[in-house]
Amino acid sequence: MATTKWVLDPMHSEVQFKVKHLVISTVTGFFKSFEGSLTNENEDFEGANVEFSLAIDSIDTNQSQRDAHLKSAEFFDAEKYPAITFKSTSFKKTGDEEYKLTGDLTVKDITKSVTLAVEYGGSAVDFYGNTKAGFEVSGKINRKDFGLTWDGITEAGAIVVGEDIKITINAQFAKQA
Repeated sequence: MATTKWVLDPMHSEVQFKVKHLVISTVTGFFKSFEGSLTNENEDFEGANVEFSLAIDSIDTNQSQRDAHLKSAEFFDAEKYPAITFKSTSFKKTGDEEYKLTGDLTVKDITKSVTLAVEYGGSAVDFYGNTKAGFEVSGKINRKDFGLTWDGITEAGAIVVGEDIKITINAQFAKQA
């Protein structure tokens, strides 16, 4: 069967994360620079291979001091580990438009298997004749599993940064000729 390659369209995609701050509110951030691909042999994408990487230096929480702290050695250590990577090991259909994506996520040279939920938004042809496919990927990881162990405690004893990170990726892929 023929293999089809799809490349992530960064102009129509976004990578977002959310983490609890002081246990009472949520901070949202984005990675502004990323790339990815999807290779499939089936029309319905089951069994597809998915890869992506996020540039740590592109992290943006809308607060420059916090972004600098996240890029520092206390968190991501962007100078030593410039990217977060993901490589799928399984892409299984679980419903009409739902999939379960499992793969190896590497942060700071620590690789762990993670499973993410995927909702297929469909395919369409754009103004230029390019076929596009849209997906929403969501899941949750524990930052400490990946060596992101910095902790701050306020004078009152409140935890500054939560351990669970919610991830949402809206991805549009362009079919390659």
